[in-house]
Amino acid sequence: MRYAYFPGCSLSASAQDYDMSFRWVCRYLGIELQEVRDWVCCGASSAHATSHLLSVAIPAISLSHAEQDGFDRLVAPCLACLSRMKAANERFETDRALRKKINEVLEGGYRGTVKVFHPLEVLLNDVGVDSLGEKVAKRLPGLRVACYYGCALTRPPKVCRFDTPEYPMSMDGILRSVGLETLDWAYKTECCGVSMTLTRADVVVHLSHKIVRAAKEVGADVIAVCCPLCQANLDTRQGQIAEQYGERFDIPVLYFTQLLGIVYGAYSGELGLRRLIVSPQRALENYGIL
Repeated sequence: MRYAYFPGCSLSASAQDYDMSFRWVCRYLGIELQEVRDWVCCGASSAHATSHLLSVAIPAISLSHAEQDGFDRLVAPCLACLSRMKAANERFETDRALRKKINEVLEGGYRGTVKVFHPLEVLLNDVGVDSLGEKVAKRLPGLRVACYYGCALTRPPKVCRFDTPEYPMSMDGILRSVGLETLDWAYKTECCGVSMTLTRADVVVHLSHKIVRAAKEVGADVIAVCCPLCQANLDTRQGQIAEQYGERFDIPVLYFTQLLGIVYGAYSGELGLRRLIVSPQRALENYGIL
């Protein structure tokens, strides 16, 4: 199993713990990742708000590099990157005039042969839930997880073509396969505010408050996420939520890859657990993780 790997801006900076834990899990499971040569920012979210042409051309640069290096599969952990790249492929497939215009200036051109996947898709398609469960090294009995997918993983459906848009279960299935208890709750795909974290922090705090409170109400010990923007909003805003709403939740927000790394026996330092703002120590101390 070999993939071109597009870490994007977030996993190279603020979400290095996602990058660390995903790479560790892939090594453990025998999935080979090769970082895309000379990759560039996918353009989210400024490009598609400025120019449709630019929104397709920018991700096409990195996709073309992967294609030229012999890859037909690319994995992008960030939902913004994933969305922009899948959308670019969809436009390359359906808009010949746009495709020709971009290829006139794109060095080496792009034929649209690289399929783009999220890590959840990779684990389900190439490893499978049965094999994932067979490799568990450490059990976490009693740890209750609320899986939060965010609003972009499955939407728009015709572009993303993955899981059920309104009530996805892919992350739940993966974590359940390794012995974790995941919870049914109503906020799986509610928006956290995404990139408005800088321009409209008030909106982000409001939306994140609803999500974190809902997770607490169903008895979650931790929230599992699959997007660096979602993780940043739900993790870093809990202090502001406490100040504004008078409710302190202190629910750690972990990447699902960090949870997988834990049950597969990785050390906390290999998964970047100390980079979390809300410490997972209280939730995990009974399992000898930290």
